[in-house]
Amino acid sequence: MAQVELIMPKMGESIMEATILNWVKKEGDQVEMDETILEIATDKVDSEVPSPVAGTISKIMFQVDDVVEIGKVIAIIETEGESAKPQASPSVAEAAPASAPASSNGASTSAKVNTPAPTPEPATASVSVNAGDRFYSPLVRNIAKEEGIAQAELDALSGSGKEGRVTKKDMLAYLEQRSSAPAAVVTPSPATARPAAPAIDQPIASSPMADASGSGNVEIIEMDRMRRLIADHMVNSKHTSPHVTSFVEADVTNIVNWREKNKHAFQKKFGEKITFTPLFIEAIVRAIHDYPMINVSVDGKNIIRKKNINIGMAAALPTGNLIVPVIKNADHLSLIGLTKAVNDLAGRARDNKLKPEEIQDGTFTVTNVGTFGNVMGTPIINQPQAAIMAVGAIRKRPAVVETEFGDLIAVRHMMFLSLSYDHRVVDGMLGGSFLRRVGDYLEAFDANRSL
Repeated sequence: MAQVELIMPKMGESIMEATILNWVKKEGDQVEMDETILEIATDKVDSEVPSPVAGTISKIMFQVDDVVEIGKVIAIIETEGESAKPQASPSVAEAAPASAPASSNGASTSAKVNTPAPTPEPATASVSVNAGDRFYSPLVRNIAKEEGIAQAELDALSGSGKEGRVTKKDMLAYLEQRSSAPAAVVTPSPATARPAAPAIDQPIASSPMADASGSGNVEIIEMDRMRRLIADHMVNSKHTSPHVTSFVEADVTNIVNWREKNKHAFQKKFGEKITFTPLFIEAIVRAIHDYPMINVSVDGKNIIRKKNINIGMAAALPTGNLIVPVIKNADHLSLIGLTKAVNDLAGRARDNKLKPEEIQDGTFTVTNVGTFGNVMGTPIINQPQAAIMAVGAIRKRPAVVETEFGDLIAVRHMMFLSLSYDHRVVDGMLGGSFLRRVGDYLEAFDANRSL
């Protein structure tokens, strides 16, 4: 018999520990590959941990409610055979140690499924996950802290989870119900017109003109947790990267005509609606191959060139917030594959069903400002990437068309593309040439392309 050590998986770059919520399997239970063994929670997401192999749970190392560091062994799985070389699931494999110690009696071997745990970040203040006799997951307590929910208020909530536990779903439903109450309209008096000084650890810098808001009737709306994270990320990006934005115009008549002619046949054949987004991503990927130094990030005084092309696509949520799911290895996908990936990720983003790994490891981002009728934009770089492209609305207008019989005026479908890039590592020649190449690929689209 071989033994495989199940490791507490890495759930995100800044997450160093997780709380065990529930053991779905117990010692002695049989488990199939990819079958859920336990449920865990962090301060960002709740998740299930699948089995990397088929076998028997021989030992469970931690109990429910235990807080376990990333990379620690949480269970032992016995498998058939003399050596265990399991194919780990993605969420588990990210955190595995490179080698596994041999057992002392030589009768079995022990293989860790994950890569070494990341170097711990500076410790932050810990939050207790228990209040009295009631357990709260780190995710629930983090939401409560961010949204200003008092302990008494939290204790009063009825939970839909196991043994009445409050879940993320319960918290979001409560917050939606609480926010539906009419917001207070504040009419400040002269003595109270000036806002209180921000907390020392407040991450978002206040505008010097903020005091002007106290001169009349105002409605004070507190940012929700996601909006605060977005705000911090945007401010950090502008502080980190000197932004430059370049613009080009592209004639996308061939693409518009091809899509209009083939959209029904495409959906009937492949079961997917084709939008312009996968067509834009296809051109961007080709241009990245031509200009690979766009697909980079900065690490101190080093430039990290990314050999994988992972395209993030900004998606607006029903709440008005923003999320960027990532299409991994987009250059390996056909137009059909890109269409399926775009539709799947966009749909699950709107339904709040994205997995943690699906919003990580992007190397280049595209945002479609044309969705809102905007003709162009100056997007902010999604750190630690070096560039982001905005595609504007497609508009019909007269344009000069060169023909063998001379120049003609014709109605064409035109659009603007804009590229914001990090001037520390991307100069105007590289940024402008890359952007123009994307436009060229869009203009050269074959209007007779087969499905």
